[in-house]
Amino acid sequence: MDISWEAVVARRMRRHGLVEPVSTAVDAVRAMCGAHAQIASAGELSVALRLDGADRAAVQRDESLVKTFGPRGTVHLLPLEDLPMWTGALSALPSSGQQPAPIRMTADEIDQVVVAIGEALAHDDLTVDELTEEVVRRTGEWARTPTIPAFQGAWARWRQAVSVAAHAGVLCHGPLRGRLTTYSNPHRLRPFDPMPAEKALTELLHRYLSSYGPATPQQFARWLNVPPTTVKPYFDDLPRATLADHTVWYAPGDGEFPDERVEGVRLLPYFDAYGVGSFPRELLFPGKAFARATARGQAGNYPLLLVDGVVAGVWHQKKSGRTLHVTVEALTPLNRRRRKLLEAEVDRIGAILGAAPSLTLGEVTVGAHA
Repeated sequence: MDISWEAVVARRMRRHGLVEPVSTAVDAVRAMCGAHAQIASAGELSVALRLDGADRAAVQRDESLVKTFGPRGTVHLLPLEDLPMWTGALSALPSSGQQPAPIRMTADEIDQVVVAIGEALAHDDLTVDELTEEVVRRTGEWARTPTIPAFQGAWARWRQAVSVAAHAGVLCHGPLRGRLTTYSNPHRLRPFDPMPAEKALTELLHRYLSSYGPATPQQFARWLNVPPTTVKPYFDDLPRATLADHTVWYAPGDGEFPDERVEGVRLLPYFDAYGVGSFPRELLFPGKAFARATARGQAGNYPLLLVDGVVAGVWHQKKSGRTLHVTVEALTPLNRRRRKLLEAEVDRIGAILGAAPSLTLGEVTVGAHA
């Protein structure tokens, strides 16, 4: 079966809630296979843009979501009821982003810290400093040694195991305490058992393919930040098709790719899942967009302007008082209809962020993550 790129784009846009809104925040996050929330405001904007009439505050209040460490060890919003699958799958993957050998924790030390974290968070939400004291009390002073390079010196050694503890299901983000982040144990929110690894990874792959398929083992592995050999066996029995002269795979019973186009203009924030999870990069970021809107093929570093489902520029926002100044750099000319759609999108973002928007069409002069 040959699948056209236009059909792939149309299916992904619809399934991501970027053509018609989805019903709930859980539906939005599940449609994205997790909402990247390393930048909290961007993650909340990603979710709210896929809902009808929601704002950041509504996403923040939604108790059906949990903020924790998801794929690639980065902070995500995930459905609380999906933690059995996520923890079962992510805890079975090889570790990524390990520290250099001289400061790397041993497997036994990691196990000790994970147990200590689970016990410490079983009854209370704790800040990083409070959790440090509890972990050290349960393991030893070695856990306090500053070893992890950070912006203001070095973090304690035990923090190498934070994402491991999250993937084990004993750590997630708790409520803010003023401006301080706290950690909690997700079992206090909803008791669960991690799904068996093979079943969980199969389920996660099928969900990824539902959101981003068709795809290849290399693309799924890149999304997870693991070696392709880790995930290739899970593709063995999947149906195949052809996209742009390459073999791609899709989930069983999910081979409908209507030959249709989507039209419209959307603005997506930093690290929106649609840009991060979608491949092939050269088709999603065609022509000048590849150099302007990615970092050598890595997506997420720039907020994206989508025209008809593909990247056609970048944008930037800056809040000043009650005004949200939005600058959009379009890489292709926008006709009158698309300009009106862009203005409506800017108005929607202003409503989500609680500010009066002001749109400027022109070059975005700030760099990535600005």
